[in-house]
Amino acid sequence: MTRKPKPIRERERAAASPASPLVPAGGPSRPDGRSPRQVRPLKIERGVLPAAEGSALVTMGRTRVLCTATIEDRLPGWLRGKGGGWVTAEYGMLPRATRERTPRAAQAGGRTHEIQRLIGRSLRAVTDLKVFGERTILLDCDVLEADAGTRTAAINGAFVALHDAFVKLSNDGRLLRPPLRDTVAAISVGVVAGVPCLDLTYEEDSKAAVDMNVVMTGSGRFVELQGTGESTTFDAGELRALLVLARMGIRRVIAYQRRLLGDSGLLPG
Repeated sequence: MTRKPKPIRERERAAASPASPLVPAGGPSRPDGRSPRQVRPLKIERGVLPAAEGSALVTMGRTRVLCTATIEDRLPGWLRGKGGGWVTAEYGMLPRATRERTPRAAQAGGRTHEIQRLIGRSLRAVTDLKVFGERTILLDCDVLEADAGTRTAAINGAFVALHDAFVKLSNDGRLLRPPLRDTVAAISVGVVAGVPCLDLTYEEDSKAAVDMNVVMTGSGRFVELQGTGESTTFDAGELRALLVLARMGIRRVIAYQRRLLGDSGLLPG
């Protein structure tokens, strides 16, 4: 049998490692060795595409999303002349990001539109659109490898890319004042085999009785909750348990973002 190339073996070992420092261990072990309260190993690399005004490669376990920010000196027609800018997003997935090839033509449907609208709403929720002129900042989020949580990983990486686009505008003297009113991050949660779990893998997500995506700001306010009872209903107590987990995980992601971006002077205090 042909042995997998070394980089792939190393990435698989890293993704399977239970040694994530983001959330303390506790509770029964999951298929990848994590406790229900642990997120997958998180890494965000800045500036991976020098041609873009902002870029970030976010890795959460085996899910990897490349996020780039493009500054355009134009606006949608309905926003022109109103003295503000716009932040929007596009989302896509490489055909072999998944276990079986997903044709490019199949990615133009409702799910893709829903995800890119979610990313755009999440970023606009923490952005002052009046401070960077009549410009559009477009975030492209391209999934390189999918093991669930692609939309939440995209939000986490897109915020970093957006921040770095604002750094460019600031360096060019094109900001009236700091544009970010808050930080934003996202995470998935779900009920798997009766246990509330944080940051689901594909194996867990496909079996979850309940799954939910949560987007929150650094000040603890909700941007969006997307929760579904896949094979059962859930009550208020179970919802609270999932939100406690989500808040815990999002706080850790935001702390990571702040450590990564803290020297820019553009993050709110």
